[in-house]
Amino acid sequence: MGVKSMVGKLDGLLQVGKAAEYLSVTSETLRNWDKSGRLVPTRHPVTRYRYYRKEDLDAFLASIIAQREHE
Repeated sequence: MGVKSMVGKLDGLLQVGKAAEYLSVTSETLRNWDKSGRLVPTRHPVTRYRYYRKEDLDAFLASIIAQREHE
């Protein structure tokens, strides 16, 4: 797989720092959620860096809001 095709697959994905900013949490919080299985990132096939889809982050936020509404 060429570099261009790998980069194309990363379109629409947020790196840890940007995803943390989007959710208004720290990067460490995202890493902890990953370790606990609460929010699972996509991994780069070569570097194994974490990436997050905006759709997954939106769904995660919606689930947190729904939980809090039922408390």
